[in-house]
Amino acid sequence: MSLPSKSASLSEAFSGAASALALVEAGMALPRALAQVFESHHASPQTRGAIQDLAYRSMRNWGAAQQCLAALMPQPPQQARLKTLLCCALSLLSDATPIYATHTIVDQAVTAASQDQELAKAKGLVNAVLRRFLRERDKLLTDLSQHLSSHWNYPDWWIHKMQRDWPHDWENILAAGNQPPPLTLRVNRRKITTEAYRQLLQEQAIEATIVGPYAIRLQQALPVTRIPGFMDGLVSVQDAAAQLAAPLCDIADGMHVLDACAAPGGKTGHLLESADIQLLALDHDAKRLQRIQDNLTRLQLQAQLVTGDASNQLWWDGQFFDRILADVPCTASGIVRRHPDIRWLRRPEDSRQLARLSARILDNLWQMLKPEGKLLFVTCSLWPEESALQAQSFEQKHGAIRLTAPGQMLPMALAERDQDGLFYALFQKPSV
Repeated sequence: MSLPSKSASLSEAFSGAASALALVEAGMALPRALAQVFESHHASPQTRGAIQDLAYRSMRNWGAAQQCLAALMPQPPQQARLKTLLCCALSLLSDATPIYATHTIVDQAVTAASQDQELAKAKGLVNAVLRRFLRERDKLLTDLSQHLSSHWNYPDWWIHKMQRDWPHDWENILAAGNQPPPLTLRVNRRKITTEAYRQLLQEQAIEATIVGPYAIRLQQALPVTRIPGFMDGLVSVQDAAAQLAAPLCDIADGMHVLDACAAPGGKTGHLLESADIQLLALDHDAKRLQRIQDNLTRLQLQAQLVTGDASNQLWWDGQFFDRILADVPCTASGIVRRHPDIRWLRRPEDSRQLARLSARILDNLWQMLKPEGKLLFVTCSLWPEESALQAQSFEQKHGAIRLTAPGQMLPMALAERDQDGLFYALFQKPSV
């Protein structure tokens, strides 16, 4: 968490976060919106951290903030950034455990408006709205609990779908999605053992817990530049549930392996750390492939990087694969704790559309798999049409042999188990 200091004031964070969230309101993903704001604001690293922290906090409390604003201003502001500035402030004020004194939040939000040429005339409005919230806070917060969207901070349709698809688990799933994710590392087995790396952290007074064969969860998140050995490739950042992919692929030295839809490359690196293989990493976005290359350079590993669409064969050279890892496009409903903007950007019909695209990808990749080869189907969605039903349909359509795999893993934010929500299905191609 990057709280503002004297050199990175809360008003600066309000200004940058409001600009980023206005872009999200217009349909842009939060990471891209933040990158655009950082570039235009020429912000210092400390200010960037403060802006990012406030933007993510606001997204996790966006339902409550919007409901509060609607109660305080029946006619919403016409200026997008005025609305998002007010929502940022209201998201902090309505939080059960505010991280700033309420008068500081109001003062700094007003300062952000007054220092903004576009919003300067609205500083009195910002002050009036936020002070009215403080006067009526108890009643407003009581009213919030009566509305699904403001109580859970998800769109109504998302909550109803979760209730239908996961009738016994929906409350825990939504609650887990509202928690900031931990920083979990994957230890590079080629360079160091998990226990040896834990001891290295201990020597530097960094508290951590081993949560998997190669997974270590830090008690407090750190910038990667401060993680021991990160720049030397000792570890990579990867969720504990995502670290199951490479072992499930059951690779061995000499195999020809495809990592489809590979960016940003966490699973690519894990595969290459696991065995000496000939790996092709495929992604449709050349810029995202560069992220994979950056990671491989840091890890001192090599792969063939190819720009191409996994739903067609225009990029394929005709050489069949021993293993295929298909981490297909999805709604990402299982990783909203990492990407809280997703819940506000998705539409009800997205799940069906993405399921159709994923089916085309799986059908296409299956043709490239050797007899007796294995294909691991991965998705970070919780919706059955993208996961369990997709796997069932694929198995029946192709006569694939279904092997043991975790299936649907629900997101959890518990001390003993903390993971994203992923789905795994492993298939073997029958011999000729």
